[in-house]
Amino acid sequence: MTDIEVRPRRSFDRSRLRLGIVFAVVLGAMVFLLAQGLGNATSFYRNADEAVATRDQLATKRFRLQGVVVPGSIKDVGADVTFGVEYNCVTVLVHHSGTRPPLFKNGIPVVLEGAFAKGTNTFESDTILVRHTSEYRTKASQKAEATEKERCST
Repeated sequence: MTDIEVRPRRSFDRSRLRLGIVFAVVLGAMVFLLAQGLGNATSFYRNADEAVATRDQLATKRFRLQGVVVPGSIKDVGADVTFGVEYNCVTVLVHHSGTRPPLFKNGIPVVLEGAFAKGTNTFESDTILVRHTSEYRTKASQKAEATEKERCST
């Protein structure tokens, strides 16, 4: 009889280890991307009057502020701009840093992304969203139309 030398099955154990590591990395990347996506998706809307009423609860959390640009309130401050937005006759002062859409002007409904500056009632915005045409109909555009109707007429 011949003695057969049996070698340990290291290559199988190594390949399982490699597969486990690859799986863990892919799973970790998926969890990270999902968390990032959900974090951005949880940005919620507040009309200007709601934002003022819940100012203490909002603190410096990011959210979307909706209102109508108060006519005559737009002031350029270097590369930035300040203006007021109102809803149900409540006005919020906005300081915006970043690009402005070409359609940004007095008296239009806007949605702003940002947060209240710590210790102030000024909303620090980094994104301005404006409805582009009356033919573009989405829930957001319909909400913007409703916002425009809520403008305080004095």
